[in-house]
Amino acid sequence: MENKLLRKMIRNCFIQYQHDLESVPLSEEDYIRMTAEITEILQTEETDVFEVVNDVVYEYLSQ
Repeated sequence: MENKLLRKMIRNCFIQYQHDLESVPLSEEDYIRMTAEITEILQTEETDVFEVVNDVVYEYLSQ
């Protein structure tokens, strides 16, 4: 899956968790790590991309 699309999905997921575009707390390294984690999960499991993105973002926020 294309990284630009994953980044946009990650950002939109943060917006669902009451962040706005300026308050998304991710650095470039965080985006890279999260997109890599999402891509790895999607390659190994048969699951919905939206579910994986939500799980990864929730995990990040709950740390």
